[in-house]
Amino acid sequence: MTLQTSRRSFLGLSALGLAAAVAPGELVRPAAAVSEPENDASNVSPEISVWVTAGDERFAAAPKTAWRPASAAPGTDQIRLNPGTKFQKILGFGGAFTDAACYMFNQLAPAPREQLFHELFHPSEMGLSTGRICVGSSDYSTKVYSYDEGAPDPDLTRFSIEHDREYILPMLRQARLANPDLFLFSSPWSPPGWMKFNGSMLGGSMRNHYLPVYAKYYLKFLQGYAAEGVPVQALTSQNELDTDQDGRMPACIWPQEYEIQFVRDHLGPLLESSGMPTKIWLLDHNYNLWGRVVDSLEDDKLRKYANAVAWHGYYGTPEMMSKVHDAFPDTEMHWTEGGPDYTDPGYLTDWCKWGGTFSDVLHNWCRSITAWNLALDEHGHPNVGPFPCGGVVTIDSETKQITRSGQYWAFAHYSRVIRRGASRFDSKSDAADLKHVAIQNPDGQQVLVLTNPGPAKTVELRLANMAAPVSLKANSVTTLTWR
Repeated sequence: MTLQTSRRSFLGLSALGLAAAVAPGELVRPAAAVSEPENDASNVSPEISVWVTAGDERFAAAPKTAWRPASAAPGTDQIRLNPGTKFQKILGFGGAFTDAACYMFNQLAPAPREQLFHELFHPSEMGLSTGRICVGSSDYSTKVYSYDEGAPDPDLTRFSIEHDREYILPMLRQARLANPDLFLFSSPWSPPGWMKFNGSMLGGSMRNHYLPVYAKYYLKFLQGYAAEGVPVQALTSQNELDTDQDGRMPACIWPQEYEIQFVRDHLGPLLESSGMPTKIWLLDHNYNLWGRVVDSLEDDKLRKYANAVAWHGYYGTPEMMSKVHDAFPDTEMHWTEGGPDYTDPGYLTDWCKWGGTFSDVLHNWCRSITAWNLALDEHGHPNVGPFPCGGVVTIDSETKQITRSGQYWAFAHYSRVIRRGASRFDSKSDAADLKHVAIQNPDGQQVLVLTNPGPAKTVELRLANMAAPVSLKANSVTTLTWR
């Protein structure tokens, strides 16, 4: 048996950049939190609705609890809520429409595919509202491809998105029918091989003199998708720009000065002059590269075109994103990749792992959470790369039966109840191992997601002068809502 290397471990080993050192107090600007008068809870409805995933239950309605006047003595495991202190607004939750995912969706007959898309994207169901698109081939593709293959073509005379018309664009249009507010962003894994020193999409690095041509290539992609009825609202300049994946898959190393030069001098001005409203997100790589981001954002001209950062969760810790926020509070944070391995014994039941991850990500200023492949088969295919990733859902290659991962059920506790434009608000707890995040929806509904990876316990919620007991099952994710 061949030993598989996980995406997390490989990216940890292959990280080439070292985080720039930031001394205590250096570059730190005021935190972007908004404080309002603390609620007195006098206008809070007493009823609290509860949904639980644990054991055999999957986002199942549980007995309701209720607010009541708080006693003087606090509970032993207490979660203190202060809706008067608000933080970042939420854009949404979703996954990647890779070539592989769209291929698997396309294998379904029209009726079950429509049913699955309703379940995944419709606001009355999972309500997934963000999606990532690959600009050309990623490692999760049926084959390696770009939109301009062959000999050097600096005039881009061969450029074509014909490959995507077979099933990628149709799947994106169908997802938009289920959720017209679907926010799409794009990421390239590699430029065409002729733009790189090694002449291949597999690994290697970019030739500097092709940067202006590559900006035009990217603009053609955006214009082509818009003409197909699939507008792209944001983009990253390169997926995982600090590794070439050992030449085993589409990838490209981008030195920091190349990324700055490409965005500041070529892509940003070209999008602006073309009237494209697309936003540019920097990095699109792991937490541990936070120092590179801080250094890049010091460039005022760069920030004119790119004032957001895309993060992956394979190496480093979520708290590293807050280092960037502390230095540049106006910079948006987005979590753009992370997913399970289909070989993991906990693939179907690791909702606590992902529930805790999502809580940590939101606590560190992220406005969106977008998982890796929305769908793959039972072998983690289609795949031209070396990693054993699993989909948010699995579609069996023979029977077409759909299986929902532990990550799917973790998403349910967030995406089913948290709406675009919601704001995270302050929550604190001394309960060991308990993850929590509190959100207020635009209509005033308040949401609390609790992830308990340990034994069953009872916790007490405190909201101003009100308290509510909550029973948490072992290895559970629990969502509570009230008005």
